[in-house]
Amino acid sequence: MSDDDIDCAYRGCDVRVHEPVYVREGDEASETPFCNYGCLAAHVEDEGLAVGTTCSVGI
Repeated sequence: MSDDDIDCAYRGCDVRVHEPVYVREGDEASETPFCNYGCLAAHVEDEGLAVGTTCSVGI
């Protein structure tokens, strides 16, 4: 991760002063930084990223 990628994708503040969470989608090498799980959860909710998705657990 480069020094340019230190801003939270949701709040825009410096993730280094928090307990950051980094998200990588698919096989992409780049990661999206979030301050913490709260910012990530708020981003998912605001963007409707979980709408219509399902999770299943194989038993």
